[in-house]
Amino acid sequence: MEKFNFQAIGKDGEAYEGVRESADKFSLYNELRTEGSTLVTAASVHEKRHWIDSVTALFGGVPESEKIIFTKNLGYMIDAGLPVAKSLSVLERQARNARFKKVISALEAEIRKGETLSDAAAQYPEVFSHVFISMVRAGEESGKLAESLAITGEQMDGTHKLKKKIIGAMIYPSIIIALMAAIGVLMLVYVVPSITTTFQSLHETLPFYTQLLIGASSFLKNNILLVLGAVVAVAAGIYGMAMSKKGKRVIDFVSLRLPVVGDLVKETNSARVARTLSSLLSSGVAFDKAIIITSDVVGNGYFRDILAEAGTRVEKGETISSVFLEHTKIVPDFVGEMMSVGEETGRLPAMLMETATYYENSVDQKTKDMSTIIEPVLMIAIGVAVGFFALAIIKPIYSVMDNIS
Repeated sequence: MEKFNFQAIGKDGEAYEGVRESADKFSLYNELRTEGSTLVTAASVHEKRHWIDSVTALFGGVPESEKIIFTKNLGYMIDAGLPVAKSLSVLERQARNARFKKVISALEAEIRKGETLSDAAAQYPEVFSHVFISMVRAGEESGKLAESLAITGEQMDGTHKLKKKIIGAMIYPSIIIALMAAIGVLMLVYVVPSITTTFQSLHETLPFYTQLLIGASSFLKNNILLVLGAVVAVAAGIYGMAMSKKGKRVIDFVSLRLPVVGDLVKETNSARVARTLSSLLSSGVAFDKAIIITSDVVGNGYFRDILAEAGTRVEKGETISSVFLEHTKIVPDFVGEMMSVGEETGRLPAMLMETATYYENSVDQKTKDMSTIIEPVLMIAIGVAVGFFALAIIKPIYSVMDNIS
């Protein structure tokens, strides 16, 4: 049995919360339904926050996971018949993040003054994305706010999971490379100089690789501030270039053409385009506006160019699939083909969602494969580095011992 904090709506339509033990969330849902209540949200008492969300909260931001839960639960409560203001009041008590509590409380106050949820959320662009605001507004205008929130929650959840998978795949090699660099520097600064003194006292001719190691150690030790300054300057230069318009363009160009990484970039951006566009169209957002909003959430500039071209050409009567099929060097063929099927059958949002799911699963598998491939590569790199240090240090010692004998 597992203990859950839950919120539900009773027979009288009033929201309440509590703690109960149950086998799982589905069993809890059935138990409450038998009692005449509707489960709104349930979270394991022992459920842990993902480390990415913990870091976000540490710096005063609102974790994406909390915004996803908020969006989904707000949709459930409105669908169950609770007024928006009352729903926000319940969710404000549930929120764990202090910053988010204040934002939800402010939303509730604006709603009670007569503002719409979309207009109130638009006052907090650092918390609520352009996609969220547009989809909520479309739901309000169509009278399907609960449905729009449900779609928005799924869109946010899919995007967040994709981001976590990619970041997770990069963490392991990044840590190993950083540790290798740190150990290498410590060896050069503290270990090699003590051995160098011994070698110099022997007056032996040292191998080239030993002289290279000693030279690097001597330079690093005597110019440590210069080296640190150079590292900081290079890092700042790379960051500045990455933030500039031309720099971003270069990075986007290179990332699309790198082996292995290029396919991952294409599929990641394809998944984002498909999921976001599907969610917006399903919520009733006009196509031209949906294209603009989707451009805001796509990371690669070449994908944004294609979306901008699609927006212009669709206004002239062309299909969006024809535009994507002309750029198969950037966007996989499958995206355009699925769009074409969606347009022909009148099920474009559904086809886009299937495309997003396909590429999200593909990215998930590729990131797992990358982790499997990277591990032996890193082990080989570590072996080469250790072997070089060992050879550079042990070889002269053996030479001296041979001369003595």
